Amino acid sequence: MKFGRITIDPNVCTGKPCIRGMRFPVSRLLGLLASGETKDTILRAYPYLETEDIEEVLRYAAYLAEE
Repeated sequence: MKFGRITIDPNVCTGKPCIRGMRFPVSRLLGLLASGETKDTILRAYPYLETEDIEEVLRYAAYLAEE
């Protein structure tokens, strides 16, 4: 499965999966969702994120859970 919005670069966040090359780790977004934050509140708090980022992070997490 290909994830175009999730990047892994050893020079960004020590190689942790991030959103679109930004210093915003996938784990941080998953943590926000797991703590009860809604997509809307996340998008308001982090205006550089997009709805598609959140949707892809959830698909990525599901993919990893299947591995």
